[in-house]
Amino acid sequence: MRVVRTGIGRRIACAVAVAALVAGRSHPAVAQHLLLPMDDDQGNHLKAYGIMYNALKAGMKGEWFLNYRGGSFLLPDTPELRRETALAGVTAQRIDDAALADVRGAMAQGNMDAIPLEKAPAIAIYAPPKSPPWDDAVTLALTYAGIPFTTVWDDEVLDGDLSKYEWLHLHHEDFTGQFNKLYINFRGAPWFLEQVSRDMATAKRRGFATVPDLKKAVAEKIRQYVDAGGFLFAMCGATETLDLAIAARAVDIAGPFSDGTPMDPDADAKLDWTRTFAFRNAHLEKSSSVTSMSDIDGHQVNVPSRRQPLGVFKLFDFSAKFDPVASMLVQDHRTVIPDFYGVTTSFTRTTLKPTDVVLADEEGAPWVKYIHGDYGKGSWTFLGGHDPEDAQHAVGNPSTDLALHPNSPGYRLILNNVLFPAAKRKPLKT
Repeated sequence: MRVVRTGIGRRIACAVAVAALVAGRSHPAVAQHLLLPMDDDQGNHLKAYGIMYNALKAGMKGEWFLNYRGGSFLLPDTPELRRETALAGVTAQRIDDAALADVRGAMAQGNMDAIPLEKAPAIAIYAPPKSPPWDDAVTLALTYAGIPFTTVWDDEVLDGDLSKYEWLHLHHEDFTGQFNKLYINFRGAPWFLEQVSRDMATAKRRGFATVPDLKKAVAEKIRQYVDAGGFLFAMCGATETLDLAIAARAVDIAGPFSDGTPMDPDADAKLDWTRTFAFRNAHLEKSSSVTSMSDIDGHQVNVPSRRQPLGVFKLFDFSAKFDPVASMLVQDHRTVIPDFYGVTTSFTRTTLKPTDVVLADEEGAPWVKYIHGDYGKGSWTFLGGHDPEDAQHAVGNPSTDLALHPNSPGYRLILNNVLFPAAKRKPLKT
């Protein structure tokens, strides 16, 4: 387990402690507020999320102004926060009570609402002890924004450590135990052989016969985590393979790679979709020579004969007052965003459950890009694709430098999910 902390969070925490002491021995001042606009006036959208997260972590309260200037944030006006926003290149505007009242009045008249943000969620990222030769967009986003997180892997998940966290992220990991079928093209690569050896050793040490059995158990623990109230965000191949692993508890879907036995030709009929998060009635890819897991992914980027071209996807416009959860997840300064490939790029409409909330899709296409749903006491959100600023990302490519993309609308979708668990639930208006 590895904990990643940031300097900005420590500085804000110290500032809050000093401000409390000063407030205790001085006369109350006129209330002032700090507005972080999230429209095109914002200098650094991504680091604005870090300012908000670390202010909450330090004990401050804030608000998320849904659909107001791109989903703006409101915080108390303190010298320390003004200094932090300046250092981060984040645009912040000081407003008084009268100006804030005008903003609230305007919001009341349109498709806007104010959501209180109260507590920074504890964040875990499911990632191997040694990072593979490609990057994780969420790790990049959190690191750039200055948001602390802890990495966990199979042992921590199986030992019940997920209960320590409100928010869990998964990326391109393969929960079917087939290593994303990278053995087709990278079977001799040292990094791939190391992954296989590591996971086989873990499976043996934990009492599992195969890596697929290990990963099924991990997937089940993640399912239980969400069912008990956790927030799950997944991208890329983790979205598809997590549900496949949960559905396959009574059947081996790893096929020849696990033990040399061909996949059961009737495996599709034996899958149990009642316990999965997002998908149903998918058809497994039964060939070990085809780099695809199922027909959940609409783009099939790694299968040349099936690969679909990239287009653009459009964020849905939800009612901030009646659908605050969906509204939080799509806050952005752009509504149309260029698409990007991943091990799983998109989700075919025919495999979606009827309860899924589609947050973004490509108009007229048989697939969607961004989905959300409730599960037990918790919720999940799936975003297809690997890296919003690297549409053709391939194994071995260098990591994206987010200092070159501080206003990325695609990376904003990731960071919306980080703050989503911090929101205080408001009763729906009737």
